[in-house]
Amino acid sequence: MQLLPSLQAHPPNDAQNSGACRVSVLDFATFPGILVPAMTHPPQNTAEIPPQQGDTPSMTPRALVLATGLLAAASAAQAQTALPFALDWKFEGPAAPYFVAIDNGHFAEAGLEVEVTAGQGSLDAIPKVATGAFPVGFADINSLIKFLDQNPGAPVIGVMMIYDKPPFAIIGRKSLGIETPKDLEGKVLGAPPPDGAWAQFPIFAAENELDTTAITIEPVGFPTREPMLAEGKVAAITGFSFTSYLNTARLGVEESDLTTLLMADYGVDLYGNAIIANTDWAEANPELLKSFLAAVAAGWKDTVADPATAVESLVSRNPASDSDLELRRLELALEANVVTDWTSANGFGLIDEARMDSAVEQIKLTYEFQNAPDAALYFTESYLPEAGFPLQ
Repeated sequence: MQLLPSLQAHPPNDAQNSGACRVSVLDFATFPGILVPAMTHPPQNTAEIPPQQGDTPSMTPRALVLATGLLAAASAAQAQTALPFALDWKFEGPAAPYFVAIDNGHFAEAGLEVEVTAGQGSLDAIPKVATGAFPVGFADINSLIKFLDQNPGAPVIGVMMIYDKPPFAIIGRKSLGIETPKDLEGKVLGAPPPDGAWAQFPIFAAENELDTTAITIEPVGFPTREPMLAEGKVAAITGFSFTSYLNTARLGVEESDLTTLLMADYGVDLYGNAIIANTDWAEANPELLKSFLAAVAAGWKDTVADPATAVESLVSRNPASDSDLELRRLELALEANVVTDWTSANGFGLIDEARMDSAVEQIKLTYEFQNAPDAALYFTESYLPEAGFPLQ
């Protein structure tokens, strides 16, 4: 499959907002020899006998019970391991499962106090984990593959696949003649040069045997991408399926007029975003990582069962967000990217080795490897159950 020089791929988009959310333990006051939760008022004691000179101070039964309870609470709090987690994006609908895992106690049951931090794209999240600033993160596996090729031996690897199908898509309008890949020929396609979906367009074009000379590519900015589609200045755009679709609909285009060509449904074998881990940290803390991944899976399972409640967990961390919009965004991601036929049959979190090999071959259409590619360097199932996790 040959591609024209005019369709050189660009690096994925990595310009996003940032923020952080932390689940805090109780405030503590330090007493000689022990750490106990700080109390505003001391307990009442109506029958206290002052100690006599030479006596050894002793606790009343009530005070002993109180002290034992406080020590138990302190021990439980101290047992929680702090674990920073770096997202690749701001707090939007698809990030809800991680907050569900916090609110529903899955991380706490695993002995973890997880701090979720928003990011500015995969090329922001990956170095955070590779340098050890964050032990775990969330990033596009294709960006990770290129990062590892450019930084051989960097201590970072994918450990749990979240988006079985990546959200790379072409969003078009039926009223402008876009319903199938071939319909792009003779039309104008709006594409931001740094866009992640545009970076994969050469693969999409090759797999669907498109005459790329018959497609007019209009470079657009991210802020103007969806408005240009809504105004009919372009017939289609590249973007993430759930984001560009909803952004265009919010501009007044009827959803019935929108066509989503998910690249994964048209021959693109690439995987999407995965949980990534620092390999040095993972090798030193294998059981901790396994517990973290199990809690993440539980958060996703709860989200699949009740997306509306999951979005409440998200909105509580980002009050300025539109809960209806984020619920719709989450539902689209679940339907198209997470709960797929493959994950339902084979388990959530795992990958198909043959498909990963094919994905690496497809990446060669858009990227020139500096080193011999090796799928074993990019993803491991060592920290996952053999059958993956159930989502339903």
